[in-house]
Amino acid sequence: MNLHELIHRYGQRSVTGVPDWMLGYFKRYSISFANGETDLHTQVCWLQSRNFTIDLRLPIAAEQLPVKDWAEYSAEELCQLGNYEGWEALCDWEGDVLSWRDTDTSLQFHNRWVEPGILKRFGNCMIELAPSGAYVEDWRLQPSTPGVLAGLRLLEERNLATGEVRHRGGGLIVCGDYAGLVLGRSHSITPAQPYNALRSMAVAAQGQAEQLAVLFNFETSVAQGSLQDGYQVILSTQPGRVGQSLCTLDGFELVDGTTAIEGGQVRQILDCDGIPCERVFIIDTLEPRGNFSIATGFTPAAETWFAREAQTLTRYTKPVF
Repeated sequence: MNLHELIHRYGQRSVTGVPDWMLGYFKRYSISFANGETDLHTQVCWLQSRNFTIDLRLPIAAEQLPVKDWAEYSAEELCQLGNYEGWEALCDWEGDVLSWRDTDTSLQFHNRWVEPGILKRFGNCMIELAPSGAYVEDWRLQPSTPGVLAGLRLLEERNLATGEVRHRGGGLIVCGDYAGLVLGRSHSITPAQPYNALRSMAVAAQGQAEQLAVLFNFETSVAQGSLQDGYQVILSTQPGRVGQSLCTLDGFELVDGTTAIEGGQVRQILDCDGIPCERVFIIDTLEPRGNFSIATGFTPAAETWFAREAQTLTRYTKPVF
């Protein structure tokens, strides 16, 4: 069955997880640091399911790498690619703090963002404060028609012909007009240094196509579209994925003996570049109807104040995404 049918036949909301106002696809508007500097340009995406997050961080489009054979990338290009960030991680919501567990599936070999986030949302603007005071991030919920919310955490992708594991760990989030996919490396790599090892290992492997293919056997992609027409990749850690289909939405079924509740398993049979594959997911949530509203509303007193003072308050206002 396709994903739409799976959700509408077996859909139910996870009993745990983040509040509704945190769900969906956010892009970062800015990050301001304690030293007084602000970044408005790094392309940063956040997709949120009930109990896990997909995160993607890339340089501006002009500095993203073109498609080449692995052996053709220069040391400078490999250093740039080694600074891309993409990950998936379980999260916990308590009070007004969201924290991420160490069970993440990440392109980088170390966690660059070690702090939890103190979160509050106003309209489509979600503010994340680092408890240390190191930075504040301004996230903007992207406009979407109401649609499904599906969160599936990937256990593994396996070649059905050979039994070989192609990817281990990751996840798929579908939220209205947007979707995100993470495919982890097939095997873990233990770097010799604790921090920023990917870029140094990539530069050291310049010209060695097989070694680079192993290092970058990982994908985080964000896509736009619909369940009916599919999702096309708009940003990705993989050069060349932009403009391609994120993934097929067909071939889903419940794993034998499981149920479509949080923690149950789903299997997807699909063709990956001519290779018959199976992906096995753990269900986070399957919700037929998500709202993804950019408004959070006012208290009655605040609504009265806003209406009274609207002539000046709304003088130059507009939605900012």
